[in-house]
Amino acid sequence: MPDRGGGPTGPRMRVGRPSRRVRTLLMTLGVLAVLGMAFTMFAGFWTDWLWYRSVNYSSVFTTTLWTKIGLFFVFGLLMALAVGFNIWLAHRLRPPLSAMSMEQQNLDRYRMGIAPYKKWLLLGITALVGLIAGASASSQWRTWLMWVNGVSFHEKDPQFKLDISFYTFDLPWYRFLLGFGFAAAILSVIAAALTHYLYGGLRITSPGARATAAATGHLSVLLGIFVALKAVAYWLDRYGLAVKSSDFKATDNWTGLRYVDANAYLPAKTILFCIAVICALLFFATLWRRTWQLPVIGFGLMVLSAILIGGLYPAIVQKFQVQPNEQAKEAPYVTKNLKATREAYGIDDAQVNEYEGTSKTQDKTKLRDDVADAASIRVVDPNVVSPTFQQLQQIRNYYAFPTNLDVDRYSKDGKDQDTVIGLRELNLNGIPKNNWINDHFRYTHGYGVVAAKGTDADSEGRPVFTESDLPSEGDLGTYEQRIYYGEKTTEYSIVGGPQKEIDYSDDSGEKTFTYTGKSGVNLSNPINRAAYAVAFSEPQILYSGAIGEGSRILYNRTPKERVEAVAPWLTIDGDAYPAVVDGRIQWIVDAYTTTNGYPYSSRTTLGDTTADSLTATNNSRAVVAQQNQVNYIRNSVKATVDAYTGQVKLYQWDTKDPVLKTWMKAFPGTVKDKSEISQSLMAHLRYPQDLFKVQRELLSRYHVKDATTFLSGSEVWQVPDDPTNTSGDAVPPYYLSMKMPDQKAQAFSLTTTFTPNGRDQLSAFMAVDAEAGTSDYGKIRILKLPTNTTVSGPKQVQAQFNSEQNIAETISLLNRGDSKVEYGNLLTVPLDGGLLYVEPVYVRGGGLKYPLLRKVLVTYGGNTAFEDTLDEALNKVFGAEGQTTTPPEDEGGGTTKPPTSDNPTVQQALDDAQKAFEDGQEALKKGDWEAYGVAQKDLEDALQRAEDAQSKADKTTPKPSASPSSGPSSKPSSSPSPSSSPSG
Repeated sequence: MPDRGGGPTGPRMRVGRPSRRVRTLLMTLGVLAVLGMAFTMFAGFWTDWLWYRSVNYSSVFTTTLWTKIGLFFVFGLLMALAVGFNIWLAHRLRPPLSAMSMEQQNLDRYRMGIAPYKKWLLLGITALVGLIAGASASSQWRTWLMWVNGVSFHEKDPQFKLDISFYTFDLPWYRFLLGFGFAAAILSVIAAALTHYLYGGLRITSPGARATAAATGHLSVLLGIFVALKAVAYWLDRYGLAVKSSDFKATDNWTGLRYVDANAYLPAKTILFCIAVICALLFFATLWRRTWQLPVIGFGLMVLSAILIGGLYPAIVQKFQVQPNEQAKEAPYVTKNLKATREAYGIDDAQVNEYEGTSKTQDKTKLRDDVADAASIRVVDPNVVSPTFQQLQQIRNYYAFPTNLDVDRYSKDGKDQDTVIGLRELNLNGIPKNNWINDHFRYTHGYGVVAAKGTDADSEGRPVFTESDLPSEGDLGTYEQRIYYGEKTTEYSIVGGPQKEIDYSDDSGEKTFTYTGKSGVNLSNPINRAAYAVAFSEPQILYSGAIGEGSRILYNRTPKERVEAVAPWLTIDGDAYPAVVDGRIQWIVDAYTTTNGYPYSSRTTLGDTTADSLTATNNSRAVVAQQNQVNYIRNSVKATVDAYTGQVKLYQWDTKDPVLKTWMKAFPGTVKDKSEISQSLMAHLRYPQDLFKVQRELLSRYHVKDATTFLSGSEVWQVPDDPTNTSGDAVPPYYLSMKMPDQKAQAFSLTTTFTPNGRDQLSAFMAVDAEAGTSDYGKIRILKLPTNTTVSGPKQVQAQFNSEQNIAETISLLNRGDSKVEYGNLLTVPLDGGLLYVEPVYVRGGGLKYPLLRKVLVTYGGNTAFEDTLDEALNKVFGAEGQTTTPPEDEGGGTTKPPTSDNPTVQQALDDAQKAFEDGQEALKKGDWEAYGVAQKDLEDALQRAEDAQSKADKTTPKPSASPSSGPSSKPSSSPSPSSSPSG
């Protein structure tokens, strides 16, 4: 009997036990790893589903998901079957072992090696190609949905007389099917050839026949299918000529047929189609003839024909027929391109009128009076004054304003006024201490709207606020001021649970709040918590005591993110803007439907076309990830995102757009009817900037309707570079209430200028009526200046400003020390046949961290003025005084009797404030910015003392309420406005 303790059996048993433990441990770790990967995948899926359900757009998630799954399985299975069947068939058609040559007998060890795993190997190969094909097909979900839901354009292309929908919805799907067929045929040929070689059906070095009859027949059928698919490709290429881009000197990204396409490539494709069909039949005939001779000859003929007919012949036609008389040959096709491009970009109704460029009116007083009727000139530049809003209205460091503010219209006393508006959004970088609780539980939202008149500044160059302070008060009335969704809210927040949020702070301290909205996803469920802990890589979500009953997680919080998520088939405008509508802050987002399959319409790249000097410095205003080319665009959807609840609403705006109708069929119920837009919301809708920038780029060439002029290039314009900065990028369009020559009253408009290609003088001025709900909304008007006269363009006007000695000296003085001059928007206004240019000039420095309006540049008819206010500059330019462009109470240029008080402490503080104000004005006249900064600080301190003393007195003595302009009642967080400063 063997020794259990030291014999050979004993050590083997001792070695075996640890080995089993290791195997068990490895298996356990493997199972855990698989479960971890599975739960990670589940977490991503589950959190997406929960989010879409929380915003009431679960149908978008399910439709997209099931479409992707269906395409994955259908095309994955088709590819797997195609490759697997041909491998099986090649194996089935193998010759008997006795017939194999020495070359094939040398492969016997490989056959023997794979013999036990043949079934598994076949399944593995087919599964792999199926997975790859399925994944590729699932990415075509948009193509499938557009094909299966496509609606008619009710418009035919000029060449083949097919509905436009064929090119936009059908042709992309047919091309995908064709590409899939090519891939299946090529993979099947490769797989079958390798199998035949491995099992003796093909021979490379052996003498005699290179292939068995069975292998020859099998491969010839596969090659015949490939060539038949090539024939289909030639046929579809005929229609593809209508949407083909090519280099053409008339324009970049030319799209559509030209003379050589219609008269050489089109017949060549037809001929090649016929040759390919014959060649495919020759390959199929090999099943009976058992020889490669005829199909090889046919294939060689097809390749030679492709070179001669498809390549050489068109080149000869271009060289000897088109080039000697290009304009005559190309003119009919250019006419088609002009018409299609103008229709596809919505510029076919653009109205081009001749404009003198100079005024013939001798009555300067009349001209001066006409300025107020011509435009509400905006001297507050929303792209410059954000730091001013920040300094005067930030209130707390954990609030911030966007880099570029927005321009909107608000009505007061029955009259609309251009308003610069921004939201006081949450700024996590400014909170006192960053940690997980503070960043995600306590500091969760911004607070309040800050708005200022676009046409006014006070006597010290600051905006005249119409809505300000914290909580915000002013002309906008009562509304929900908390901002949980905004352009700066990029982090998730967990709200509504046991952890209180910081609402806002005032003199009595911090106010707390608990979110009561229904937005976000409920975290009471432990599965949800675990899923989000994995999705956000934050394990504390799973076990933190700060999360409890009622806790909800908010994410995807920027307006563009939310709209893009619920409508992934839309292209989102780069500039979402806020508006107070029916007691709520709503983000308004413009969205577009696009396609690159509109026949004969030239293409453009959205990312490049919409770039300007603002997007160069602020990427959030750019059309994100839109480098794909398009040749059709419509502002088909207006979307809103509630700043408190995050609710997303999509409204149909373009009721005729076939692309939108197609997507509405694919996602029924997601887009509301246009009639559901309320009048209060309609008042804040406007013409979108990115669409306007695309249209102005196209109109720089497509404003002409004559093919000969278009081909000559003599009327090509360009969008000038922004002369107010050194970025070298295009000047942005500007919103402005103004009146074009054919309009009876001012309309809220979006404007831009053009210069001739390669030159700086002005060639045209363009404006679109941006006021939604009016009959003229979207009407494009272009004032074309004479080519035989020279009218200064923006760059020349800026150079003229800078070259005049007195202006240059003043600019140099303003730039002294640590002060810096910043130029505002250079506005162009048509006035009595001429063009009025206005540019506000800001100064930042001298102890101040924000720009203040100090001067206004104005030029008209060769006369230039550089004065403290717009009215003074206009008076100087026209040599006459007229009606003021701003109400007298907003000019801030006069003085009023300083307020008095019976309280000696308050009176002393008011006296100190008056002295500080006078010291500041004296320093301002001398250009002593350091002294001015000190005076401003003394002024704010005095006003603070006055307010504190008055508040203390109010606690013991009842005091009737006073209007905001009755005395020095500015809060310490705000610099005084004219109505609250001691000198008025």
